[in-house]
Amino acid sequence: MVTLHDRIPTVAEQLAIADAVGWHDRFDAESLGRSLERSLHGVVAVDGDGAVVAMGRLVGDGVRYFTVQDVLVHPDAAEQGVATRIVERLLAWVRATAPAEAIVGLFSSPEAVGVYEAAGFERADRDPIGMVQALRPDAR
Repeated sequence: MVTLHDRIPTVAEQLAIADAVGWHDRFDAESLGRSLERSLHGVVAVDGDGAVVAMGRLVGDGVRYFTVQDVLVHPDAAEQGVATRIVERLLAWVRATAPAEAIVGLFSSPEAVGVYEAAGFERADRDPIGMVQALRPDAR
């Protein structure tokens, strides 16, 4: 069973998952720590053995503009809906935090488009595939 935790992954955790999915060359290990520190929010998925098997984070201004970033799932945890759960949790955080309507964007790999469309994102007409969704804050 995979459980979700609201926290930013460590550099080692992100690099391990990136390596497992073949994205070892997509992150600069030297600057990744600073990048992670400046994240607005993060979610990690932990398996029954305590290993981080998936992650996702938000970047942006924390007020109106947010970007879903680095949603990665270790192949051993694939096909369990973990990416969907992480995206839903990140969007819930935006709804609970943003003081007004927020714009949430992302860039998707072709394989992950369905995850984001199911969460309400729409395709843009360019490559890489850009998506955007307007979220209204929860009633207070």
